[in-house]
Amino acid sequence: MKVELSELIAKVIQVLQINSKWMIWNLFLAFIPLVLSVWLFRSRRKNLGAWGLGFLALFACIPPNSNYLKSFLKAVISQITKIPSLQLGLFFILGLIPVSIWLFRSRYGRSVLWWLGFVVFYGFLPNAPYLLTDVIHLIDDIRTIQSIWIITLVLFPIYIFVILAGFQAYVISLINLGQYLHRVGKSQWILGVELITHFLSAIGIYWGRFLRFNTWDFITQPDYLLTRGVEELLGKQPLVIMAITFFVLTGLYWLMKRVTLGFVRRANDTMNVRRSISS
Repeated sequence: MKVELSELIAKVIQVLQINSKWMIWNLFLAFIPLVLSVWLFRSRRKNLGAWGLGFLALFACIPPNSNYLKSFLKAVISQITKIPSLQLGLFFILGLIPVSIWLFRSRYGRSVLWWLGFVVFYGFLPNAPYLLTDVIHLIDDIRTIQSIWIITLVLFPIYIFVILAGFQAYVISLINLGQYLHRVGKSQWILGVELITHFLSAIGIYWGRFLRFNTWDFITQPDYLLTRGVEELLGKQPLVIMAITFFVLTGLYWLMKRVTLGFVRRANDTMNVRRSISS
């Protein structure tokens, strides 16, 4: 009995060690758009954004994440070194144009830095709901660990926490975007923007799960990504998968948004009651 228990515990530890790498990395990618949404769309974003970016910087120092980031930087550097000097110089000159516009921007409207952050926000946003598809790893783990108690008491809670944390980052990010649209007087755009975002995220999830593309492939191999991605969009099976993904995202987002806003309102009501009592 002791031997079987020790073997089972060893299997659980092995599975958790393997899964911790992709869980931490995928959560890291999911929290990037969340932090950007605070910096881009919330009022007083300078302080909150600084704290959020500091959190991400600290999170990136965790060994599994630092290894991923090193590999990403190496891939970018290798792609840059392949570019001819003349073309690289042209890119540098073109890159100075938005920087110059940002430095001498008008007092009204958004800076180029804000729009760059907005593009990065949407580029990383599908990584948050992408965690929903990581349930396939749970199937493999169930086959490896055939103990119903370990699966129920250990694996299920871990997977539920990771998947919900990633999707909640997606929900809060869109809530922040919606509040920004409301603040600038574009409340009528909120529903349309949310549906478009679900549609784009469904495409991104399909590209990531089935075509194995990453967000940074827009930089390292944009031509291949767009060519292969558009070809896949024309097939019947990809369209069906993306349609199902879209409806799942829409339904889950609607539910989680109501729950999140309900908690926020309840917390605000509690704080107001306490303030009225103390005053």
